[in-house]
Amino acid sequence: MTDLKRHIVDVPDFPAPGILFRDITPLLRSHFEATLDALEQLFSAHDWQRADALAGIESRGFILAAGLAARRGKGFVPIRKQGKLPPPVVSAGYALEYGSGVLEMQPGRGRLLLLDDVLATGGTMQAAAELCLAAGYEVQALATLIDLRLTGDFLWRELPLRALLRYD
Repeated sequence: MTDLKRHIVDVPDFPAPGILFRDITPLLRSHFEATLDALEQLFSAHDWQRADALAGIESRGFILAAGLAARRGKGFVPIRKQGKLPPPVVSAGYALEYGSGVLEMQPGRGRLLLLDDVLATGGTMQAAAELCLAAGYEVQALATLIDLRLTGDFLWRELPLRALLRYD
């Protein structure tokens, strides 16, 4: 994991002053397969057996969730920013480290593994998990490539966050 972490670039004051952005683009460019290998291990055999699909949160969560879904023969469910999906959609508002937003997804059903690239304050992950429920899905597990540990251990409805890399 340390090897993967060294390919993540710190970008100060992006996207707003005072924010330290962890850019995963170099990691994906040079070690995409190894990143997917490691993320795949965050989920147990039982998780993979029960899951119908992976849900990815826009936009970099798409890359990771779609890659894992294709590897495992699972469906992919996008969770997008407001106004990006055709109706019908279910919406949920959330707070960001540097503002607020609205996530949307189309209604459906089945068991999901929910994946994003970075957890900062947890607002996006919490909103996405609640949105999955409101849209008719069951969230089986939550995972992220990077946990910035800004709020300690993230827990949603007794489901702990699984993180590949942590920054303390």
